[in-house]
Amino acid sequence: METEILDVLGVGFGPSALALAIAVQEHNEESADPPVTARFLERKPAFGWHRGMLIEGATMQVAFLKDLATPRNPVSRFGFVPYLHDQGRLIDFINHKCFYPSRVEFHDYLTWCARRLEHLVDYGHEVVTARPVTEGGVVTHVEVVARDLTSGAQVVHRARNIVVAPGLEPRMPDGLPHGARVRHSSTTLDDLRGLGADGFRRFVVLGAGQSAAEVVDHLHRSYPAAEVHAVFSRFGYSQADDSPFANRIFDPATVDAFHQAPQTVRDTLLDYHANTNYSVVDVDLIEELYRRTYDERLTGRARLHFHNVSAVDSVAETTDGVDVTVRHLPTGRTTTLRAHLLICATGYRPADPFALLGQVGAALHRDEAGLPRVERDYRVAADARVEAGVYLCGATEHSHGITSSLLSNTAVRAGEILGSVLARRNGGHSRVHAEVRGVAGAGQASMGAG
Repeated sequence: METEILDVLGVGFGPSALALAIAVQEHNEESADPPVTARFLERKPAFGWHRGMLIEGATMQVAFLKDLATPRNPVSRFGFVPYLHDQGRLIDFINHKCFYPSRVEFHDYLTWCARRLEHLVDYGHEVVTARPVTEGGVVTHVEVVARDLTSGAQVVHRARNIVVAPGLEPRMPDGLPHGARVRHSSTTLDDLRGLGADGFRRFVVLGAGQSAAEVVDHLHRSYPAAEVHAVFSRFGYSQADDSPFANRIFDPATVDAFHQAPQTVRDTLLDYHANTNYSVVDVDLIEELYRRTYDERLTGRARLHFHNVSAVDSVAETTDGVDVTVRHLPTGRTTTLRAHLLICATGYRPADPFALLGQVGAALHRDEAGLPRVERDYRVAADARVEAGVYLCGATEHSHGITSSLLSNTAVRAGEILGSVLARRNGGHSRVHAEVRGVAGAGQASMGAG
């Protein structure tokens, strides 16, 4: 039993929680106020972020300045530029003239940050449940039960505020479960290593988004003797809209406009700007794949095949592969491809943030659609008798917009959550919004000073 009542207990330690840990660390280092006591619990044995998609040559789709700290605190020592300086690559990166680092390099940056905050996180600890603690009829704090996955022992942490960062769950096509030869794109590199490189003669990739195109590109480059078949219901890959005005959907100020809008306006905005993030591909990659398929038609040695306006009708695993039946939607004609691996790049869904909250979840409010009713400071609305706070990092696209599951607003959101925690600790509920603006808005440059 942990006897201390923490100010913040984080569930999960991906980029969102890591950004919050950075904000807490900077506040405690430079503020004269009492330190914020914080702990983070992570089921994985070490930090990792989409390791199965760290494909060589794949780049980030957000600028390096949208790191874990810079938009909140431009002078933070946890920014991407200080990372480059520490690694001795700052001048080389400048000469590279690139706003979008490779995914491998950005993962290394995230890991670099995580190593500097290991004193705040317990890896290999899986949250089991949470229960409210009531004093005088008011829920003052929460007890979170976690299991040490190494020893099997249970540990109970107590906290005034829980920050749940549920992350995203891979989404498979309806009725198509994972199998030995039917996999989701999130584990592509691990699956390829597990199956070995010998004997691959055909791959099938289902999906039309960035991940699907990156997997197609990787397989085509890495297995020169294999065919790669891409299957999607469109005529071709659609270009991502990353123009300056469209990118305003990811601005921190946009969250204000989105959160206060009626649901009909929110739905319209999500529909308008879906092509900035969902089922779209960077134009450079689209053009490269088109060039390759054109060259193969010219030489008569086709390995890259696109089954457009098509869908997967049925899948049957065999002892050494998988039979994938593809149906051409306009004609109904079917083709069965005998492949060594079917990779489903079919996206993700937000993990259920209530799944681990146990009795605590019963006191939290949901909207008409059954989704969490999330306040502007990312605190889930709760009964009046609940003084303890439950905050969400992610699973808030319905309330805060597209940036909820992306890196673009991660640093600013961390500052807003910390600002809310500080405001409630220091002055009660009435001061929350003013304090949040002071910490995460006008005071962005001085966030490190609390």
